[in-house]
Amino acid sequence: MVATAPVLWFTGLSGAGKTTIAKEVQNKLQDKDILVELLDGDEVRCALSPDLGFSKDDRDLQVKRLAWVANLLANNGIVVLVSAISPYKESRERAIKSFANGFEIFVDAPLPVLETRDTKGLYRRAKSGEIRNLTGIDDPYDKPDVPDLRLDTDGVDLSRSVEDVLALLIKEGIDV
Repeated sequence: MVATAPVLWFTGLSGAGKTTIAKEVQNKLQDKDILVELLDGDEVRCALSPDLGFSKDDRDLQVKRLAWVANLLANNGIVVLVSAISPYKESRERAIKSFANGFEIFVDAPLPVLETRDTKGLYRRAKSGEIRNLTGIDDPYDKPDVPDLRLDTDGVDLSRSVEDVLALLIKEGIDV
């Protein structure tokens, strides 16, 4: 029987570093021959959820779909890294509670820093009114109350954030 693997749910605003950190954690785990899969919210939206927009209901359904896929993988012994803004606390908490071994990782940085990392121009376009419902500008983001780990990516380098994620797994008794 395969043990249920952990699911690490990286949440935070666009540009905070969720996917960058998750990809590096994925590389470190793969280097140790650990089965791991990264579910990036943007990629899953294109492949699994092209029918969804950015309303609250659609965002909640996206989180539900991510959680369903993550559970399938984790129940088959694959460590899952979910990188998704997942802005609403209620749906995010429901997803994390659905995992036998789920962890919420809040990736945080101040808005001015996020704006400097905005390779897609989303913040600029939202502030100019060109796009609407951008999380953190004209759509809310519910910060986690008590995440399992908070990564402040302003002033902390990538390697330190990755070490902190791996240390969380070790602290929880997960062999990495």
